[in-house]
Parts: sequence; structure tokens; C-alpha cells
Amino acid sequence: MASPPADDQDTPTPPQTRERPSRLIDIAVALLFLIADAVIVVVAALLFVMVGMGSAKSSNPSATVHSRDVPVLMWLVVWGVPALAVTGAVVHARLRMPVSAVVQSLFALACTFLAVIWTRMLLS
Repeated sequence: MASPPADDQDTPTPPQTRERPSRLIDIAVALLFLIADAVIVVVAALLFVMVGMGSAKSSNPSATVHSRDVPVLMWLVVWGVPALAVTGAVVHARLRMPVSAVVQSLFALACTFLAVIWTRMLLS
């Protein structure tokens, strides 16, 4: 059996590493996400204020409080958005895009904060 050439035996094989995207692409993607995430957070906060004002207790003390069930779809939306935001942050970290990962992580924190507020409102 023939042995491999001598020059192939001395060079170790480099580990398979993923090339990271350029810093410019990372910053451009992060800016796009920052704009989209800001719009999403502002709309969610406005919805929270509008729904909160609409369900505020009336000044009539004889009004009865009606308990209502919250649909499962509402819970999926309220807690699904933060879960997707965390997944996006992890994906950008795995893609070695640090600026985008930080922006998505901040968005995930904001979504989690809003989800806690929505949960408290839905349960009250």
C-alpha cells in the first residue's frame, strides 16, 4: 500500500470554521432590525395603553366585574413574540454578527417586559 506524499503528512488540516460577515453588513442589518423593532415595541405599547384604557374600571360602583377566559391564541401571541425574539438573538450570535445580536437581545428584553405587562393585564 502506498503512503501519502510527505508534504501532506506535515500540514494539519484546518478546523472547519464559518466566515463571519463583514462588520458593515452586520451594522446595516442591525440598523434595519433596530427600526423594525422600535416600530413593533411602540405599536405594542400603544395597544397596551388603548386596551388598558378601554378595560379600565368604570366609576359606577354597582357595575359587576365579569370574568372572561383568555383564548389560547392570545397567550401564544403574548409569549410567542418574546420567544421568537430570543431565537433571533441566538441565531445572530451563532452567525457571528455581534451588533445584530445585541440589538435583537435588547428587543427580546423589551418584548419580555411587554409580555409580563400584557399577562398582568389579561389576568386582572
